[in-house]
Amino acid sequence: MTWQEQLNGDALTWLLERDNPGVRYLALRDVLELPSNHNELLAAKALAHQEGPISVILNAMNETGWWMEAGPGYNPKYRSTVWAIILLGQLGASIAMDNRIEQACHYLLEHGLTEHGHFTTSGAPSGTADCLQGNLCTAMLELGCNDPRLDKAFEWMARSVTGEGIAALEDKQAPLRYYAGKCGPLFACGANNKLSCAWGGVKVMLAFSKLPLERRTLLIEHAIEQGVEFLLGVDPAEAAYPAGWSDKPSRNWWKFGFPVFYVTDILQNIEALVRLGYGADPRLANALDLVRAKQDVNGRWALEYDYAGKTWVDFGKKKQPNKWVTLRAERVLKHAYGNTLHQRC
Repeated sequence: MTWQEQLNGDALTWLLERDNPGVRYLALRDVLELPSNHNELLAAKALAHQEGPISVILNAMNETGWWMEAGPGYNPKYRSTVWAIILLGQLGASIAMDNRIEQACHYLLEHGLTEHGHFTTSGAPSGTADCLQGNLCTAMLELGCNDPRLDKAFEWMARSVTGEGIAALEDKQAPLRYYAGKCGPLFACGANNKLSCAWGGVKVMLAFSKLPLERRTLLIEHAIEQGVEFLLGVDPAEAAYPAGWSDKPSRNWWKFGFPVFYVTDILQNIEALVRLGYGADPRLANALDLVRAKQDVNGRWALEYDYAGKTWVDFGKKKQPNKWVTLRAERVLKHAYGNTLHQRC
């Protein structure tokens, strides 16, 4: 069965409508997979940068590369530098299209990355967290940032998973150690009662999935293996991961949304796993069934979790069919079930 046969209707035609240049561009790129030099793709890419969310966000940037406040850029949520860069990555923005994006990446690397590769909320290593590290590593790759400092960020992220070469948080003299927030290997997080945090794990694994194979070191491969076994150690459709101080998983796992910041959902968990090559793993079957079941009769998915009024742009009304969420779902199903779509452009 092809991936298109998982759909209730032809939502792709809806995604390709010209009313939303950003969605149209990403649908041409990721669903139709037009060649990078295809004239229609190039035109759509240019329009996506000239109109809509990408333009709004970039026009709000300080000329030196930050949003809202100078510095590491975590606060205020969700409009400061960290969040703007994460969102630009999810919107398909590209350094090649606008010099301001390169300036923003350079600024964040200068002010929000430590010498050992931690992305940090405060400028100090103690401000690191799996969700922040994974989100920013993913965003930098998506934006086309090739700064060599990213290699250190990926190395720290891999070590933080495996524990290799990292001292316990009690060893305060060690040059590389865990902290109260990022407190141990395999996504252990102080905000999750020192237990492994699957939200952070999904972000880390998604970043690894975006890293080209030739850049994956043996350390990174070990981290991927451990991360996959953690995420598939329970049924992802049930999301029964360690829940900190709660006796049950957050309901947000089942709310598909856009954008996706540190709160994650089952759809992003599947995305990371299928991109790493586990789309046919039987342990993902129930989760993929869940994704298919959430579409409407027209093959469209609703916006169930959002940041309306909190970030630079709103992306639709909750509980209504949503192009951004539908794009996310179609990309996941395409990766999971194969690439047999007939190109119509």
